Amino acid sequence: MTPFLQLALALAVIIAAAKAGGYLSFRLGQPSVLGELLVGILLGPSVINLLELPYFTDTHLTEAVHQLAELGVLLLMFLAGLDLHLEDLFHAKKVAALAGVLGVVFPLLLGLGTGLLFSIDPGPAIFIGLVLSATSVSISAQTLMELGVLRSRVGVSLLGAAVFDDILVILGLSIFTALSSPDSGSGIWHIIRITGSMILYLTWASAVGYWLLPRLSRRVGRLPVSQGLVAFTFVIILIYGWTAETFGHMAAITGAFLAGLWLGRTPVKDRIHSGISALAYGVFVPIFFINIGLSANARQLSGQSLLLMLALILVAILGKVLGSGLGAWWGGLKRQEALQLGVGMMSRGEVGLIVAAVGITEGLIDQNIFAAIVGVVIVTTLLTPPLLRILHSKEIEKTEPEPERKEGEAV
Repeated sequence: MTPFLQLALALAVIIAAAKAGGYLSFRLGQPSVLGELLVGILLGPSVINLLELPYFTDTHLTEAVHQLAELGVLLLMFLAGLDLHLEDLFHAKKVAALAGVLGVVFPLLLGLGTGLLFSIDPGPAIFIGLVLSATSVSISAQTLMELGVLRSRVGVSLLGAAVFDDILVILGLSIFTALSSPDSGSGIWHIIRITGSMILYLTWASAVGYWLLPRLSRRVGRLPVSQGLVAFTFVIILIYGWTAETFGHMAAITGAFLAGLWLGRTPVKDRIHSGISALAYGVFVPIFFINIGLSANARQLSGQSLLLMLALILVAILGKVLGSGLGAWWGGLKRQEALQLGVGMMSRGEVGLIVAAVGITEGLIDQNIFAAIVGVVIVTTLLTPPLLRILHSKEIEKTEPEPERKEGEAV
């Protein structure tokens, strides 16, 4: 088969399997994202190893699927931002700041201590703490959207805390790599440059989103172009994601989230939502969830790396639940709400994998530590959706519609 036909067959299997797994999970009373993640693990190298079957000989197939999955997470975070109101996010700034900061400090210290306990050198141990400090809010956002509580106080605070988390983790990673370089002087200037780039990017993204995007979206929406508004929105998502990483030194998902936040202010928001959601949930988001499983290989875990993974899983859970939860409680949320937010920050997802990949590329960690970190990413990502559903069960019961009454039945 040609490389294109191999990609077509792989995508057909991935999307169909994701939807089947999501449906089965929904029938069992769990968020559909849990089923999609589990199917990804079955299709990955841990069980079937789909992309290494004899039918697939293209050496670039795995990378092609990965790139399509990256589009999926960008669209997912854009929709999360689109469903929020800036006023809600502004009111939750105190909770978001405290939860975001403590949600980085606690896992960083616990990860460092765990690494030293396993006789790992201080440098790699600090890096383990940085990886555990990362949060992938895309999984939690999808789950909260399914549960219908994304715009609750907890949901808004969660997304705000994730922005603080992203900034602090990227800044911490930049500081660590800069100080690890032989030239410490250039390292200090590198830290200053990274910090300034983040501030400039957030300023630019907000200015363009406030003044330019509403005007452009209205004009594009009136043009006699087939699906012009959807195409315009897709371009904006890509530009915001690209500029976030290239110029702001932040995760691309943060840029996509900001794009959704600002386009959510426009009068064409509903048209944008209907077009992008069909594209996202029909094609790209299922690929993203499956790809998380495709990137994990449980067969690499054995001996010391398995024990390290089990210890890091416990630390990863406690670090976010205690850190972000305590910050949210100090910020004014109730204990139940603080626990919900802490669990929502638990998933590491693609952000944890990205940070871990930097470590293995730069030689900061070895393959055993990397395998343990990948295991932590998978387990925390799988645990987050069902735990969120359990913790939000009371809100779900309140929002469920009452059963229809028969004619003449007393109210």
